[in-house]
Amino acid sequence: MQLRMTFFSILAILLIQAIPVRAQALTPTSPAQAGTQPPAVGISNPGSGQALQGVVAVTGNSAIPGFSSSELSFAYSSDPTGTWFLIAENQAAVKNGILAQWDTTTITDGDYQLRLVIHLVSGQQQIASATGLRVRNYTAVETETPTPPPTPRPGNTPEPTSTPTPTLTPIPPTATAVPPNPAVIEPQDLYENLGRGALGVIGIFSLIGIYRSLQGFRKKRSRN
Repeated sequence: MQLRMTFFSILAILLIQAIPVRAQALTPTSPAQAGTQPPAVGISNPGSGQALQGVVAVTGNSAIPGFSSSELSFAYSSDPTGTWFLIAENQAAVKNGILAQWDTTTITDGDYQLRLVIHLVSGQQQIASATGLRVRNYTAVETETPTPPPTPRPGNTPEPTSTPTPTLTPIPPTATAVPPNPAVIEPQDLYENLGRGALGVIGIFSLIGIYRSLQGFRKKRSRN
């Protein structure tokens, strides 16, 4: 009888110790205990390096544990002073949605960056950013830089091909024939004209001589 009582006492002690262990095993674990990461702060649109025009819907996530408020700002990429300009301030957390509407037509074209600052109730901050944003409202959007061809492996280097160089053939100048000058007098023409002039002078003197001879003859005849 005493042995049976001892057996039941040991069994009861084992059951009492097993109940808390089973209850602990059935207690649900929190996401942090299960290894689940809390949602991260980030800007999903626009992406870094993107070209922007007009009004841009800036989307992202600010819904994290301990959220108090958030600020979305922009700055010039090359500004050494680190001056930020406020776009919007939210008192409510945004879960993978629109954080603000950014009107890029009110600023000059250039390269900018966005910054999302989350203020926590603990006084701490979490920051996310998007860099290299190209605002191009009034200038042309640059084309994508082509990817260079792959570098050939050693031993398979193609031989360089020579590009023929065009040769310029000089064209000799052609002489333009000059029409003959009509005012040029040849020696033969000069001699002929002089001969004709001399003959004309001799003829004139001959006529004068004949005329005077006739007059003398008439005078003699009239006297007789």
